[in-house]
Amino acid sequence: MSSPRSAVPTAAAVPSPSAPVTGGPATSSTAPTVAELMDFVRSTARDEALIASLPLDPEGRTWIRLDGPGGSEAWLIGWPPGTGTGWHDHADSFGAFTTAAGALKEHSLAVRLPTDGWKTLELTEGVDRSRELATGQGRAFGRNHVHEVLNESEVAHAVSVHAYYPPLPRIRRFSRTGAVLRLEQTERPEDWQ
Repeated sequence: MSSPRSAVPTAAAVPSPSAPVTGGPATSSTAPTVAELMDFVRSTARDEALIASLPLDPEGRTWIRLDGPGGSEAWLIGWPPGTGTGWHDHADSFGAFTTAAGALKEHSLAVRLPTDGWKTLELTEGVDRSRELATGQGRAFGRNHVHEVLNESEVAHAVSVHAYYPPLPRIRRFSRTGAVLRLEQTERPEDWQ
């Protein structure tokens, strides 16, 4: 059993929307920019026929894999009332998502966490961010962005469109109690596809 380690995370900036993200895995000259991912999720969220084609389940999230721009990974996701993702990140991928129907809430951390070599971190005060994303609203994010997304409605489904580049190599799942963030599990693509 490893002993808990505390770290004072440092702030991380979201990449410029018009520039390709650098660092991390090698990307080709056709890699989409953050702005292109954002344009894709916004335009896809306006596709009423596609949004209506998503089967909605009252018990759990549903999803359809989409063809994203420039080799990105994209998903259309249905959120029953009261569901959420739990705290997670998208490892070395940057991305964007937009609410296509209903409303979602995102809680995020305004810090860059170490990518590997830790199990428990104590977060400093002032790192929590929260935003409501109504129909048509979305956001972009950089690599290792830690967040949770929730449909807080008690009665209405929400639907959203997500895109990631490079395609998700892993998702790290976390639990959170107060200021303590604990790495619980690392998932690979074969776990969700």
